[in-house]
Amino acid sequence: MMNIQTATFGNGCFWCTEAIFQSIKGVQSVKSGYMGGQTDNPTYMEICNGDTGHAEVIQIEFDADEVSFETLLVAFFKSHNPTTLNRQGNDVGTQYRSVIFYHNDEQRQQAEAIIKKLTAEQVFDKAIVTEVSPASTFYVAEGYHQNYYNDNKMKPYCMFVIQPKMNKFAKEFHDKMKPEYL
Repeated sequence: MMNIQTATFGNGCFWCTEAIFQSIKGVQSVKSGYMGGQTDNPTYMEICNGDTGHAEVIQIEFDADEVSFETLLVAFFKSHNPTTLNRQGNDVGTQYRSVIFYHNDEQRQQAEAIIKKLTAEQVFDKAIVTEVSPASTFYVAEGYHQNYYNDNKMKPYCMFVIQPKMNKFAKEFHDKMKPEYL
């Protein structure tokens, strides 16, 4: 029997982060969506306007007996720049903020501990600005946002933005990746 748990991360464009987390052994599913704002049932266009308070997030269902939340946190910090406030690359706005939405107190403690550790070790040249916030209602993004990279590998965005991120991630995490992603 699997030990299925949930993790929710906002670390920039969900097309990029969805692809990275889908590749990790023990991850059962990844859904792109929105969390952390005040608008009920937001649309992508509302999110893009930056008025909803929501972040673009991925919600991960994982088998905690196969992959730990701590491993997912390491992947989270390796897959984006946690030192830029409300920005990831060319994506600017609160919807692209770095945020860990915790689902229980253990996740909160682990998130705070890894931020403290990365800060003490000066892994990044600037301060980590990642929010650690309680999970709220998760709104699933529109269907065309789901499984985006796998369904659109030949689109320029996937080839020139997502694929290089996947290649960089694979160099460091190859032992934690599903064989079909290597």
